[in-house]
Amino acid sequence: MASFNKLKNVLMLAFDWILYGTGVAGQCRVTVTQPRFQHADSSMNSVSLTCSYSTSGCSPSPPEVLWFRFLTDTHQDLCTPGCTDQQKYKVHSSEKNISLEIKDLTVDDSAVYICGIAFSDSESAHSKQTGDGTVLTVTEKQQSNGKLISMIIVSSLLFLYSSAVLTSFVVYKKKMFPPTQNVALNQNILNNLQKIESGRKVFQAIAQELQKQRYVQHCQQPDDLEDDTVYQNR
Repeated sequence: MASFNKLKNVLMLAFDWILYGTGVAGQCRVTVTQPRFQHADSSMNSVSLTCSYSTSGCSPSPPEVLWFRFLTDTHQDLCTPGCTDQQKYKVHSSEKNISLEIKDLTVDDSAVYICGIAFSDSESAHSKQTGDGTVLTVTEKQQSNGKLISMIIVSSLLFLYSSAVLTSFVVYKKKMFPPTQNVALNQNILNNLQKIESGRKVFQAIAQELQKQRYVQHCQQPDDLEDDTVYQNR
């Protein structure tokens, strides 16, 4: 962080030297705002870094727009105001919004990008200001996409496998123990029990009738014997 602040101070001195010239004295004040972080992937091919500014007491003429890039221990002048590599960098302006377009995006474009706004016709110390910088992080999206796609495919296959196993279990259970079969089996058992009970009642009735007949025969036998005896004595 200390190295970054030191380089930023050096940049401000170079900034003042670039824009130094005779100007109109005044109280021009500029405020520059940048997003702190921005993420991109190389498959996007290009990315735009935004920068906005506000003014107070400055001339209505358009300001100078500069872009710098900070690496680990050095800085590079990208557009001051003309871009050093017009195929790679391009500045777009719209009212008080500025953007830097970076083309042919690679992981080597990861750095801190600082936007500068200056009214060169003013000698005010606040007429030349820079933003706090945007940390651009460029990643290889294709690799991460490949991992993400693989995870999604594996998860989908596991879900389909679990669903198939569950469905097979339910179907097997229904085949082995169908509700209609259980009802029919219970009804057959009930019918058989009713038939057995009816047969038992019939058997009991028959047994009682036979027992009754035997009892009647047994009661009639002494009379017959007495008649025979009397007949013989006579």
